Amino acid sequence: MKISEEKKYERLSPFELKNKLISMAQSNSERMMLNAGRVNPNWIAVEPREAFFQLGLFAMDESKRHELRPGFGSPAEKKGLVTRFNAFVKKNAKKSGVSFLKKAVVYAHKELKMEPAEFISEIVDAMLGDHYPTPDRILEFNEKAVHPYLMKEILGDKRYGKFDLFATEGGTAAMAYIFNSLMENKILRKGDTIALGTPIFTPYIEIPHLNDYKFVTINVEQDEKKGWQYPDKEIKKLENPKIKAFFLVHPSNPTSVSIQPESFKKIANLVKNKRKDLIILTDDVYGTFVNGFKSLAAAAPHNTILVYSFSKYFGATGWRLGVIAIHEKNILDQKIAKLSARDKAILNKRYSTVALYPEKLKFIERMVADSRAVALHHTSGVSTPQQVVMTLFSIFCLLDKKGVYKKRAQDILLKRFKTLYKGIGIPCPKDPYGTHYYTIIDIPKLAQKRYSKSFATYLVKTFEPIDFVVRLAQERAVVLLDGGGFDAPNMSIRISLANLPDAAYENIGKSISWLLEQYYKHWKSNPSTSPQASHKASPGTAGRSAARTRSLQ
Repeated sequence: MKISEEKKYERLSPFELKNKLISMAQSNSERMMLNAGRVNPNWIAVEPREAFFQLGLFAMDESKRHELRPGFGSPAEKKGLVTRFNAFVKKNAKKSGVSFLKKAVVYAHKELKMEPAEFISEIVDAMLGDHYPTPDRILEFNEKAVHPYLMKEILGDKRYGKFDLFATEGGTAAMAYIFNSLMENKILRKGDTIALGTPIFTPYIEIPHLNDYKFVTINVEQDEKKGWQYPDKEIKKLENPKIKAFFLVHPSNPTSVSIQPESFKKIANLVKNKRKDLIILTDDVYGTFVNGFKSLAAAAPHNTILVYSFSKYFGATGWRLGVIAIHEKNILDQKIAKLSARDKAILNKRYSTVALYPEKLKFIERMVADSRAVALHHTSGVSTPQQVVMTLFSIFCLLDKKGVYKKRAQDILLKRFKTLYKGIGIPCPKDPYGTHYYTIIDIPKLAQKRYSKSFATYLVKTFEPIDFVVRLAQERAVVLLDGGGFDAPNMSIRISLANLPDAAYENIGKSISWLLEQYYKHWKSNPSTSPQASHKASPGTAGRSAARTRSLQ
């Protein structure tokens, strides 16, 4: 790729650039492509899925008991349903998933306080998917299962009170709904200042600058030297009253670490004592990969909008399963209550078709309406079979008292993490707060450590920031994401440890090491291109002639 092309592609999101890299990797090499830019895990949680499909077979048997016409089933009959379910379980006891399905019904009865007749009837009806989701925000049985799951895995315990939940089509839909409803309800307005915990998942960088929002953004930056934690001086930025909201991914993406207890407490104290009005939006999808994880919703429960997706932990990106959690007593509802009479009148008119007393409509309920442009509120909600899956995933982990599944998922990532660093030929970082789902390799820093500071300076001044990932794709058929697109250091690379076989990560590590060596050999054989010999150039911008770029190929 020529330097002019690289400059063009640097304007793209890393996820859009990835498509070009894939094309290059496929067309420029006979090797098997290794795409570690994807976030899709290559594992799936088997047992709850098996239970789901067994439940589907039972639900279909129930529907066919009273066929309306040949090939036309009917809704399941509630009378005698528990007896027939127990007979199904007994008859199919040795089939995969049936045992867990039975355990799920027992757990729902004993722990979630749902009578078997009620629970079985609801999940069978939801499984058939023959009704609109009711309630539309989240089905009752699903909320009863997901709430304790979030308390256990994401908030750490049960002392924070009740959170209202909104089931969404994955974490990305949750983000879109939240941004939209914060604006529609005058909680945030165009031109407002928000803070971003950076580096961060690229859409959080891109969305605020769209015409719909035009937010002013302030970065609260993690410190690479301190294990990608938020230093005190960065946390202190949140004291600025102009900052209306703080958006972060926790554990972070792409740096893949959770906030250490000391910083966690400082953010909690800041909200409690200095910024009681601060809105926190925390995307906690990777929280389950860290032992003892606690969401910022535990630090500031009344200020926080919590987003969680089932996609990564359960290998369920294709299912599109997410949830928004907001404490039943929250500052969002308080902010709406304090709006001007004119703003209240506008909002009351907006929601007048969905509530008799729209002024009493909670923010999370407004989000449900907004998700379908209000006028289509009556058809809102995540599909009912999807909500059955969410319930089964939640109960699966709630039953796993010893955390066997968690340990195995963590072990998969840790093994790949160690294999990657072994392939690169550098010590494997040790961080108890790391998820190991991703890792960031700072190429200039690696260049300085392995060769020299002069060589590292040469890299930064001579090549485009995406040059390293471009060459990996062209010459080694390895696809990684550009870390700079996440506000990580320029010419850093983000590697997903989730989506490839274990052995692939040694090849990726060796490819990174090999390519760095090629840059070094080129520098040593062309001393005239060293920073000292070339014209003045600012880091990452000048001295990148097309001829020089091509000469390394």
